[in-house]
Amino acid sequence: MKGWPAGREQLEDALYVVGYFTLGGLLYLVVPEVAVRWSDAPEPSPWALLGLLSVASIGHTQRRVRPVLGLAIACVALLGMVQLGTVPLAMMLILGDLLYCSVLHTSERLSLRVAGATAAVAGGAALVSLVFEGGRAAVLVILNLGLVLAVPVLWGREVRLHRGQADAQRERAEQASRMAELDRAAAVAAERARMARDLHDVIAGQLSGIAIQSEAALNLPDPDPAVLRRVLQSVRRDSVASLAEMRTMIGLLRADGAGDADPRTAPAGLDRLDALLESAAGTGLRIEVDDARGGVAALPAAVDLAAFRIVQESLTNAAKHAPRSRVRLHLDDHDGELVIEIENDLVPGAPAGGGTGTGLLGLHERADAVGGTVTAGADGGRWRVHAVLPVPAPAGASR
Repeated sequence: MKGWPAGREQLEDALYVVGYFTLGGLLYLVVPEVAVRWSDAPEPSPWALLGLLSVASIGHTQRRVRPVLGLAIACVALLGMVQLGTVPLAMMLILGDLLYCSVLHTSERLSLRVAGATAAVAGGAALVSLVFEGGRAAVLVILNLGLVLAVPVLWGREVRLHRGQADAQRERAEQASRMAELDRAAAVAAERARMARDLHDVIAGQLSGIAIQSEAALNLPDPDPAVLRRVLQSVRRDSVASLAEMRTMIGLLRADGAGDADPRTAPAGLDRLDALLESAAGTGLRIEVDDARGGVAALPAAVDLAAFRIVQESLTNAAKHAPRSRVRLHLDDHDGELVIEIENDLVPGAPAGGGTGTGLLGLHERADAVGGTVTAGADGGRWRVHAVLPVPAPAGASR
C-alpha cells in the first residue's frame, strides 16, 4: 500500500505467500478434485505438485517489487503442472494475483504489454480449442481463461486508472493550494504597499506642514501674538488630524479591531478639501482654487481618496520645494473623468526639501490604482501636476 513502510509491505507479501501455499496445500490434500485436470493424465505425485506450488509461492514474494519476474516464475511452475496434468486452485489464485500486480505496479508501457500478452494467450488458446476440439471447447476455454486471466488484468487496469485520476486531482489541488498561497502573498504585498503610501501621505503631508509652520513661527523676528496663535492653531489641527488617520490605520491592522470602542474616521476625500487647503495655507502657500465640477455626483470611494491624496501630495511638494509660492488648483469633471491640475511657481534658490523621492511615485501609484494617469514636471517656470481619474457612471445611468 502506498505510504506504508517497506518493512510492512514485505510482511504483507510474506503473509500472502504463506497464505496461498497453505491454502493450496490443504485444498489439494483434503479435496484434490478442486483442480483443473486432464482426463487422460496419470495421477501426479503430491510432492511434485507441492514443490511446483512452492516455486510459484517464491515468485509471489516479488508481487510488489518485481511483479513481472514473479509472474515469469509462476508461469514456469504452471508449465510444470500442465506437464503433470493437474493445476490446483491455489496456482490459479497465485497466477491471477501476479497478473493483477504486474498490471498495477509497473510502468504504463509494461502494464499494457502484460495486458496484451495475456489477451494473446487467451485468444490463442481459444483458437487452438476451436480448431481441434470445436466451438463448445473454445467457449469453455474463453470462460475459464476469462476468470483466471481477464478479470485480474481488467481489475488491475481499472484500479490503475482510478489511481492516476486521484493522483492528477491531488496534483491539481496542490497546485491550486500553491497558487492560493502566491495570491495571498501578492495580496499581502499589495496591502503593505497601500499602507506605505497612506503612511507617506499622512506623514509627508500633515506632519511636514507642521514642521514648516513651526519653523516659520520660530524664525519670526518679532511675532505678532495673533499670527502666532493662528500658526499654533493650525499646527494643533494638523496634529490632531494626523493622529486620527494614524489611529484609524492602526485600528484596521489590529486583530481585535472589531471590539474597539473608539469610532474610526472615514477615509479621506475631497469633502475635506477645505481643511486641507487651510492647512496648506498655514505653511505660507498662496492658494487659488478653481472648482469647475458643478453639481458633480458623489465620487466612488477609491477615486475620492486618490484625488484627495494627489492634491495633498502636490501641496506638500509645493510647500517643501517652493515655499511661500503661489499655487493654482483647478478641478473639473467632464466625459466621465475627474481632472485635477495643480500649478505652483518655481522659487529660484529654494532650499532642498529633503524628500525621499517617493512623492511622485506615490502620485502615479494612486492614479494607476483607479485606472487614471498623472503627469508632473516643470512647465515654463512653473511646476505642473495634471491628473485624470476615470469616474464610473452609476448603474443604469447614461451620459
